[in-house]
Amino acid sequence: MKREHFENYFGQQYQLFPSDVAGDEIVGGEMRLRQQADHKISIKNAIPRFVPTKNYADSFGLQWNYFRSTQLDSFTKKPFTRNRFLQTAKWTDAQLKGKTVLEAGSGAGRFTEIFLATGAKVVSFDYSNAVEANYRNNVHKGDVMFFQGDIFDIPFSDASFDFVFCHGVLQHTPSPQQAFYALEKKLKPGGRISIDIYHKDGKIRPWKSKYLWRPLTTRMSPEALLAFLKVFIPLWLPFDTVIKIIPVLRNYLGAIVPCWNYFYTGLPLKQQVQWAVMDTFDALAAQYDIPVTLNDADQWFKNLGYLDYEVFEGGNGIVGNGTKPS
Repeated sequence: MKREHFENYFGQQYQLFPSDVAGDEIVGGEMRLRQQADHKISIKNAIPRFVPTKNYADSFGLQWNYFRSTQLDSFTKKPFTRNRFLQTAKWTDAQLKGKTVLEAGSGAGRFTEIFLATGAKVVSFDYSNAVEANYRNNVHKGDVMFFQGDIFDIPFSDASFDFVFCHGVLQHTPSPQQAFYALEKKLKPGGRISIDIYHKDGKIRPWKSKYLWRPLTTRMSPEALLAFLKVFIPLWLPFDTVIKIIPVLRNYLGAIVPCWNYFYTGLPLKQQVQWAVMDTFDALAAQYDIPVTLNDADQWFKNLGYLDYEVFEGGNGIVGNGTKPS
């Protein structure tokens, strides 16, 4: 964490007690609340830690530190993440340049690098230690500050950010609706928010095969599950590819054995296997997996008085974009 970021984001609430400094970077130490000195936040590997090391998102820490660069456009040399961002959030580079962005649930930082390329000022956090992977990927790419924190207890004043972004996260919290409300509080009036979440639509689809197996896989240690998938997926992937190209039947045959398949992407086979292992693990290991209906997501915006918003199928299932009422 840079001293400048401490002053900008935490200086009014906390005092800084560094123990390890490299230039203007605070690598180790702690922050103490000014009004409650016994309330201490540790700084480890240049990242403030507002949550316990062990928590319900541990599988994501394992996942994103292992697959640290797999999804990054800068690694694949293909604009998968940028295209998805433009199709879902629909924010432009010009709108983001120089603005403050709060990114919740960053993973390894596939979207973080997209924001930084626009010239935005980014605050990115994750509940798991996946934030360490994001730090290594993106710390030198622009104006960015990282912390490990809880979406239900974000350590900033309300109405602090111009943009709030949360994709691939809400379904993995104990209460997606309350997580959305907690995020939305940090958005300035007139600011823009973009979320996505799994879709509860009652249809049989290949990606729903995970629900047959999650009662078992969520009881396994994440390490054991990942080790199994690293062996199983390369063996099963050719058979799954055949299944996934059969019209109509693919929705039903593919809904039995979970395998996230990216044969259509044009990625080299080695990367296709990495993506398949990574996303199959993602689906089977997460402690929480709570989809919602389109009506549910629509109601979230209505409950907060939004008039300028849209909810549609896209992203991980459902996308919700809105401009906060002034």
